Amino acid sequence: MASKNRKKARSRRGLQVVTLCISTTMVLILLGMVVFFVLSARNLSAHMKENLTVTVMLKDSVSVNDAHRFCRDLYHRPYSHDIDYISKEQAQREQVKELGSDPTEFLGFNPFPATLEIRLKADYANRDSLKWIAKELKKDERVSDLAYMEDLMNQVNKNLSRISIILLALAVLLTFVSFSLISNTVRLSIYANRFVIHTMKLVGASWGFIRKPFLRQAVLVGVIAAVLANAVLGTGVYALYLAEPGILDVVTWEVLSITAAAVLAFGIVITALCAWLAVNKFLRMKAQELYKI
Repeated sequence: MASKNRKKARSRRGLQVVTLCISTTMVLILLGMVVFFVLSARNLSAHMKENLTVTVMLKDSVSVNDAHRFCRDLYHRPYSHDIDYISKEQAQREQVKELGSDPTEFLGFNPFPATLEIRLKADYANRDSLKWIAKELKKDERVSDLAYMEDLMNQVNKNLSRISIILLALAVLLTFVSFSLISNTVRLSIYANRFVIHTMKLVGASWGFIRKPFLRQAVLVGVIAAVLANAVLGTGVYALYLAEPGILDVVTWEVLSITAAAVLAFGIVITALCAWLAVNKFLRMKAQELYKI
C-alpha cells in the first residue's frame, strides 16, 4: 500500500514537472520571438538605410581616373558605406535597355553624366546628416549636381521608429505576462508540497535548506524549457531561410546567439525567481493557514 502511494506521489510530481516544463517552454517561445523580432528589426532598419543612395552627378570634364580618385576620397569619409561608379557609357547602356531607344541617335552625343552611387552608413541616413553631406559634396568642383530621395528616407525612418516602439512595448508587456504565467505555474507545482515544506520547517530545517531542492528543480526546468524553446525557434528560422535565403542579410548569427542566450537567461531567472517567491510564501504561513488556501 505504501509503495503504491509512493508511486502515485512520484507520478504526480513527474506530471507536475512535465506540465511546468511545457508551460514554461511555450512562454519562452513567445519571449524568444519578441527578442528575435526586436533584434531583426534593428538589423532591418540598418539594412534598409544602407540601401538608400545619394546619386552624385559628375561634370563632363571629369576623366575616369579623376572619378576613381574621387571614389577613393569618398571611401575615407565617415558616412560612406559603399560606392559604385557608373560611367557615361554604362549609364547610356542602362537607359537604352530601360527606354528601348538610344537618345544619342538623334542628339548626336551622350547626354548621360557619369555618376557615383553612394550608399550611406545607417547612422547617417537621416535628414540632418544628409543636409551637411549634400552641402559638403556640392562644394567639390567635380560635382555638377546630386540627388537623393529625402521623402523616402524620412518615411523609412518614421516607420522604423514606430515599429521599434511597438516592439519594445510588446516586449515589456509580454515579459510581465510571462512572469505572471510562469509564477502561477510554479506556485501550483509547489502548492502540492506545502505540507512537506511546513514539516521540514518544524523539524528545524533552515529556509535555505528547504528552498534548495525547489530552486534546483526550477533551474533544471528553466534550462530544459529554454533548450526546447530554442529548438522550436531555430526550426522556424531555418524554415524562413529555406523560403527566403536573403533573410540572412537581416537575421545574422549575432541575432540568433543573443536570442538563444536571452531565452536561456529568461528561463533560468524567471523560474528560479518564481520558485523563490513561492517557497517563501509557504514558509511564512502558519499551519492553520495552509488548510485555507
